[in-house]
Amino acid sequence: MSAPVAETSAAPANTRSRVILASLIGTSIEFYDFYVYATAAVLVFPTLFFVNADPTIALLQSFAVFGVAFIARPIGSIVFGHFGDRVGRKGTLVASLLTMGIATFIIGILPTALTPGWEILAPALLVVMRFGQGLGLGGEWSGAALLATENAPAGKRAIWGTFPQLGAPIGFILANGVFLILSSTIDADAFLAWGWRVPFIASAVLVIIGLYVRLKLIETPAFTKVVEQGEVAKLPLARVFRTSWRPLILGTFIMLATYVLFYLMTTFTLTYGTTATDAPVAGLGYSRESFLIMLIIGVVFFGIFTLVSGPLAERFGRRRTLIITTIGIIVFGLLFVPLFAGGTIGVMTLLIVGFTLMGLTFGPMGAVLPELFPTNVRYTGSAISYNVASILGAALAPFIAVALWQGAAGSPVLVGVYLSLAGAITLVALIISKDTGDVAYTDNAK
Repeated sequence: MSAPVAETSAAPANTRSRVILASLIGTSIEFYDFYVYATAAVLVFPTLFFVNADPTIALLQSFAVFGVAFIARPIGSIVFGHFGDRVGRKGTLVASLLTMGIATFIIGILPTALTPGWEILAPALLVVMRFGQGLGLGGEWSGAALLATENAPAGKRAIWGTFPQLGAPIGFILANGVFLILSSTIDADAFLAWGWRVPFIASAVLVIIGLYVRLKLIETPAFTKVVEQGEVAKLPLARVFRTSWRPLILGTFIMLATYVLFYLMTTFTLTYGTTATDAPVAGLGYSRESFLIMLIIGVVFFGIFTLVSGPLAERFGRRRTLIITTIGIIVFGLLFVPLFAGGTIGVMTLLIVGFTLMGLTFGPMGAVLPELFPTNVRYTGSAISYNVASILGAALAPFIAVALWQGAAGSPVLVGVYLSLAGAITLVALIISKDTGDVAYTDNAK
């Protein structure tokens, strides 16, 4: 990690409004695409693509394909990270957005396994497109975070770093809002026949808007300085493992609890909340529409506290803010079942508290992970940490949660304990790390 030195006071190459819009709209589109699949994985894909399995196995198969994207994300972080550190942030961000958008659109036009002759090919193509989604997102987040923080004025990196983070709740609300409107306005047969395709196909419009905004960007001052000084890394991947292996490990585990929390709060709660009370493994019995409305209300708090987290991280330090929040996540995991058992008020409290904690832990990450690495390997380093954490914390989370809940000795209590254990691991990583708020952002000494 770089030694603390004064920040450059040079004016950013991009205006504040351009940075906000380009970083926010890109991640909003990316997360919209990603959540469209997450929602479909619960609501329709077990029926349409895994038709020969019993309901529990079909759900687990759908979640397994959901997890394919998380395997692809570290690969995307390496590929896009290489070009982001070699060629620049702007072009790489455009490429990652196109990759994600094309894969999502194709999912929307795929035949299902119910189509004669497509019983095997349809699920296989779904896996390929899901891999493409993960590949694109693997390069998207880091580039958007760098776009924001490398253009930020001195003392404002954590605040500007929340701009791309806000794309997560916005994307979630857009994706689930579309599903909610469709499921509320067309009957179940029409939804399964064609309605589920609309959110995937409609993403093309959002991608076009995102491309228009990003093509107007100017390269970030920090990367421009790397080029001017001749410090561009020839092999960013090799260099980051050679010089920044400790930040790679710390960054991965600092993100772990954030990922586990988010995917339990979205994918698992939707599954548990909409499972019938008289099912072999009972759920809460809410209708799909009712629970989606509750989730969207909860995600509003996610967005609010994502914005709140930036000023908190600047004033009290990134590390201190995240330590307190992570302790809250550990306690929250132990309250999972008591809140679920509290009726609608209890469930809403669980969603609001959980998503509030999500905002407070996710918001500062836009600054924290990039600050762990020198400029010439920052794209690669932050992307790898972020996306390896996605495997450990998110790819496995829905699968583990269903197994802990529906297993022979399963219980929702175990799901909460799982979240608390993930929080404990993150807490250790934060305790042994250092605050990154005062590191130079144009240092290429490593």
